[in-house]
Amino acid sequence: MKGLNLAYLQSFVAVVEHGSFSAAAERLQLTQPAVSLQVRQLERTLGAPLVERIGRKAQPTAAGMELLNHVGQIQDAVASAVAAVRSRTKGVAGRVRIGTGATACIFLLPPILKGLRKKYPALEITVVTGNTAEIAKALDENTIDIALVTMPLSGRMFDITPVLDDEFVLIAPADMPLPARITPAVLSDKPVILYEPSGNTRRISDNWFLRDGITLKPVMSLGSVEAIKELVRVGLGCAILPRMAVRDQEARRDLTIRSLTPKLHRKLAVVIRRDKRLEAGLGHTLAALKAIGSQS
Repeated sequence: MKGLNLAYLQSFVAVVEHGSFSAAAERLQLTQPAVSLQVRQLERTLGAPLVERIGRKAQPTAAGMELLNHVGQIQDAVASAVAAVRSRTKGVAGRVRIGTGATACIFLLPPILKGLRKKYPALEITVVTGNTAEIAKALDENTIDIALVTMPLSGRMFDITPVLDDEFVLIAPADMPLPARITPAVLSDKPVILYEPSGNTRRISDNWFLRDGITLKPVMSLGSVEAIKELVRVGLGCAILPRMAVRDQEARRDLTIRSLTPKLHRKLAVVIRRDKRLEAGLGHTLAALKAIGSQS
């Protein structure tokens, strides 16, 4: 079917429906020779005669009848394709794949996704989680479209926009005795629970201790911020977590939440490939993620 011309197919259908080339030409607002030429070109493309004259009436051949049996499906498929393309240009639809860390997924993304869903109900959004290295690899391989990750991250193919400085805090059981200033030395003899060691968030915590010459050996390492909070709550140790992960705990009395001395932050950035085509849905998602800092 290579080279099948839809205009030629339309001329063929009109000839059969009206029983003559001249009537088809009038219906299509073409000249009769133009319609005849289009039908001949279609016959050459398919390698079979499609129309024969019986008396003064043009009728389909056996091959023409076979083609007519498929015309409706062809027209429906074309109409569906055109509608799908127009939905991309007239409205916001399609798919956007976001990669981020588990903490940001839980504590930052929900209101953003809710807002996008409300404004653009036809937009399909999928979210995958992982550490910065895993998300960067997925972004590089184009298995995701956009990322919200913990810095540092580098790469000439990436457009990187820092959006949020997230403070780290200590959380501890309410009955754990603590001084006013929480320094690395204060925590060096405490049972400390940290993130698993594979990601940037853990490296940031480790470097905070190393600046005071302390190599901390945590009592436990976990990949889930919610699991870490529960372990602290039952008294198994204290933990260093992003403040965004404990905002809903600050009014409760079962945990102590303290800033660190010196202050410790991580920087979150929105990352996208420089060569990524910004269709409408991805463009709106990018704008929403870049606005995180102004909303926090």
